[in-house]
Amino acid sequence: MGCREETLQAAVKMIHERIGKVVSLSAFYDTEPDGFQSEFRFLNAACGVETTFSPLSILDKTEAIEKELGRISKSSNRIYGDRTIDIDILLIEDLLIESERLTVPHPLMHERDFVLKPLAEIARDVVHPRLQKSVGELARALRIT
Repeated sequence: MGCREETLQAAVKMIHERIGKVVSLSAFYDTEPDGFQSEFRFLNAACGVETTFSPLSILDKTEAIEKELGRISKSSNRIYGDRTIDIDILLIEDLLIESERLTVPHPLMHERDFVLKPLAEIARDVVHPRLQKSVGELARALRIT
């Protein structure tokens, strides 16, 4: 919702300033909403970040950025709604994390073309630590590259 490109650019800038150096950034992809009906379209991108922060600290910082950019509530139980921004942590090196607050790799990333297309642009050879397939292979499985 809102000025999608400006919001996404602001999020990338804030990630760079507060979390770590943005070392790669995909193109911005205009897509249909996934998982619910909406009058709005999505704008999706992926970025690679070098950081020294812990996974939960990264989560805290991304949630603060979302809130600052106008996000009111988080999705829960796979019930989604319109929002100004949604920052997902997809991968952190080869870590496997399953906690109440954070699951890494993102549990649905391999099923979502709007995630894999921009991610494959910047991290095609990165291997999903649970599925043991590269991002490029996962993207090809969805026939998006």
